[in-house]
Amino acid sequence: MAENPAVARNRKARHDYEILETLEAGLVLKGTEVKSVREGNVNLKDGYATVERGEAYLHNVHISPYDPASRWNVDPERRRKRLLSRREIRMLASQVDEKGLTVVPLDIHFRNGFAKVTLAVARGKKSFDKREAIKRRDLDREAARQTGRR
Repeated sequence: MAENPAVARNRKARHDYEILETLEAGLVLKGTEVKSVREGNVNLKDGYATVERGEAYLHNVHISPYDPASRWNVDPERRRKRLLSRREIRMLASQVDEKGLTVVPLDIHFRNGFAKVTLAVARGKKSFDKREAIKRRDLDREAARQTGRR
C-alpha cells in the first residue's frame, strides 16, 4: 500500500461494517473526474456497490466537479462502472444476495496511472459491536502505553 497511497479513504466503513473480504477493481471515469480524483476531491462515505445485469456499479460516490473544466464536468454522484472479471462479479453477486451483506468502497488509489477502488464485502455492525471494538482498541492502547513505560 505504500507504493500506491490512497487518494481518498472511507474511514467510516471500518467503524460501521465488519469487513469480510476485500478486492481491487478498476473504475471507469471521465477525463475531468480523473483530475478531480487526483486532487483528492472524493467523498466515499455513503458509497456502495451493486451488480446489475452482469455489470458492477459504484453508487453515491461524490467526485466534486473539476473547476477549470466548467462545462465538461459530469454529474458528481453518477453511477460509475467498476471493472471486474466475470468470476469476481458472480462471486460478489452471490455474496450480496446473502442476508445482511453489502459491498462498500474502502479507498480510491492510482496504480500505474489507472484509478482503482478497493471494495469490501461487509456486514453491518450493531451498536454494541461498535462499543466493543472501541473498548478493545482502548485496552490495546493502554497495554501499549504500559509496555512503553517499562
